[in-house]
Amino acid sequence: MKIGLIDVDGHHFPNLALMKLANYHRQQGDTVEWINHLEQYNKVYQSKVFTFTPDVSTVVQAEEIVKGGTGYEMYGELFCDDTEPDYSIYPQYTHAYGFLTRGCVRHCPWCIVPKKEGSIRAYRDVETVLQGRRTAILMDNNVLASEHGLQQLEKIADLKCKVDFNQGLDSRLVTDEVAQLLSKIKWIRFIRFATDTLAAVESLLKAIEKLNRYGVKNYRIFVYLLVKDVADANERCKVLKKLGVNPFAQTYRDYDKNILPTREQKRFAWYVNQKAVFKATEWEDYR
Repeated sequence: MKIGLIDVDGHHFPNLALMKLANYHRQQGDTVEWINHLEQYNKVYQSKVFTFTPDVSTVVQAEEIVKGGTGYEMYGELFCDDTEPDYSIYPQYTHAYGFLTRGCVRHCPWCIVPKKEGSIRAYRDVETVLQGRRTAILMDNNVLASEHGLQQLEKIADLKCKVDFNQGLDSRLVTDEVAQLLSKIKWIRFIRFATDTLAAVESLLKAIEKLNRYGVKNYRIFVYLLVKDVADANERCKVLKKLGVNPFAQTYRDYDKNILPTREQKRFAWYVNQKAVFKATEWEDYR
């Protein structure tokens, strides 16, 4: 069979599902390639992660087109999920990518993970994800909520590989023991958390205090900042700025309810994410 792949979101981040599909079909003896719209295929896999990404408009010549991913609001498990990814289709990326756990114990109203993956469960061993590489981008949604996840963190520290949990860690679960463990891990760049409401600030501050106790500096801490109510987001931002913590603002959107970011939300996110502007002025003055 001749298999075509389409990464609808582009190539700024490797698509794990497409990498697994590529490996699966090559094991079957199939030809796998990025789609050429001038050619005919037996089957084309079209994967979309983000709902806001425009869909493919060019005609696809294939006997069968299979669409999947959260961008299409399709949450089923990949039929070849146990297949390890084929990194050859993304030669520009040197990190390993994957999950140690799937699911989450939280039910944040803006998050699709509970609907898509259910509660927390063990998924992979870090050495399986690494496949011999020394760095890994791990996309777990709440690794600290899993006993398996905590065991994997200990293994990561022992292996001395570098990692980044790019979805962030749950500050509410950072005990003294967890903080000590996190301080032993080699991070690619940041330890990531989130503070999506004012109520989340207290647990974040406690987590930062514990990390400081074990030598983690505030400039190594990165915090996702959900921007729904701008005044609320600005109050959270002021706390982070005072501490020297690195915030990254993300505007609230809900495509199911047709709620898109307002102009004010987008302006505030731009202000926060342009670090020279953010460090030089306060939001009230910038406005």
